[in-house]
Amino acid sequence: MSYHRNEETPMFKNALLALSLLLLAGCASSGNQTLKDQSEASVSQVITEGVTTQSEVKQTFGSPMETSFTDNGLEIWEYSLSEVSADAINFVPIVNLFGSSASGKKKDLTILFDETDVVQRYSMTSSDVSHKTGLFR
Repeated sequence: MSYHRNEETPMFKNALLALSLLLLAGCASSGNQTLKDQSEASVSQVITEGVTTQSEVKQTFGSPMETSFTDNGLEIWEYSLSEVSADAINFVPIVNLFGSSASGKKKDLTILFDETDVVQRYSMTSSDVSHKTGLFR
């Protein structure tokens, strides 16, 4: 009876490790999760300038991440959400020792209220973002 030992090659092990890491590497997000499924069009269905109140905005989007005031004393609410995931280069052996990179989307919603706490103006934007470290900068 012959005994056959299946020896895995280092290349196979590295590929298996990289695949495992890719499956484990999820999306990292920070900010207000209510913006996740929002777009400029969907926000325009929820917010109407001159009509929507501060309490209605808070009911829909929750508390703002930041508040500030204009020189005239009008209140500004800011919401943001960043969702990024690791780029494939992070999983290349040896190369990943020299840095890392991640990319994704960032959404920002800025709302200006008038003196009666009604939306005077608002802006919803979505942009690509990229974070790089080490030699990938």
